[in-house]
Amino acid sequence: MPNCQYIHKLHHTSSFYIFNTTKSIAISVESPPFHIIASMAPVTSEHGYDRLSEVKKFDESKIGVKGLVDSGVTTIPSFFHQPPENLPGPKPKNQPKLTVPVIDLSAERSTVVEEIRRSASTLGFFQIVNHSIPTTLIDSVLNGLKSFFEQPTEYKMQFYHREAGKGAAYSTNFDLYQSKAASWRDTLQVRMAPVEPDWDAVPEMCRAALKEWDKAAVGLAEELMSILCQGLGVKSDRLKELSFLEARVDASHYYPRCPQPDLTVGLTAHTDPGALTVLVQNEVGGLLQVKCGDDWADVEAVPGAVVINIGDLLQMMSNDEYKSVEHRVLANPVEDYIGRFFRKELDGKTLTNFYRIDNKTG
Repeated sequence: MPNCQYIHKLHHTSSFYIFNTTKSIAISVESPPFHIIASMAPVTSEHGYDRLSEVKKFDESKIGVKGLVDSGVTTIPSFFHQPPENLPGPKPKNQPKLTVPVIDLSAERSTVVEEIRRSASTLGFFQIVNHSIPTTLIDSVLNGLKSFFEQPTEYKMQFYHREAGKGAAYSTNFDLYQSKAASWRDTLQVRMAPVEPDWDAVPEMCRAALKEWDKAAVGLAEELMSILCQGLGVKSDRLKELSFLEARVDASHYYPRCPQPDLTVGLTAHTDPGALTVLVQNEVGGLLQVKCGDDWADVEAVPGAVVINIGDLLQMMSNDEYKSVEHRVLANPVEDYIGRFFRKELDGKTLTNFYRIDNKTG
């Protein structure tokens, strides 16, 4: 079980939030698989409910989850109803609050290396403050994305598609046709590398900020990889040598207010397939959660902070020293939530022991 007590000990460093009290967004670089609609057979319940037909009708409308909310729905469509095992359920009374460490990147290097090593080895998540990404840039990119997601449906429709590598792709759930149930979110994805996107195909209101964000996030990711290498006792540029930032997808998730948050989620529990995720979120707190033993720790929103989590690839390469941990996003009962992620995409390389880091040879 992760050392959750350690999580509390790091809370002396700075304050905690980075969500938005008015709307809810999240941002990252990731590589969700894109699927072919025709590969899924119709799913019809004993009551005659044809899920595929309903999903297809919703998808072809191109209105997204935000469009449903704007239309005034008071109940969510059945294909958003999650099975009980995916729902959080009531919190036990008197349960101690678990939160994710906040680490000051400007502290003495040896202290930073040790705190990040311990966080990456236990919870697999941590937040950093006093980093290299300006707060003004974080605000700019979140505001630009908020502006896009709140545009009229007619405007957003031109970006709605499920084709990988085609400029900006706006859609609801990359696995909409394959999952047992849809999650209550919309996403804007831009494939940043190895081929630079057609910027004219990216929404104008967030185009410049996304371009700046990608450069800044790459710089921060390289610094963190150096620190993580030091924590493993290997050459500080070992991860950079393996070209983990050559293939990147920028994913911006938008979680609108949900009229029935007890029936669905914003994002089901999962681990990230890549090496490292760099995340900023607006100030709606308590939605992003990380698995800690049998419990879930809230990733509280800290103004100006960046959330970091270890992916499956880095866990494998570190010989399981660093942990890729399950996390989820709850459905938003009050205000819209935005989160933005930057992640190294899985680009077709085989994940074999060849890529494991050997701290004896560096």
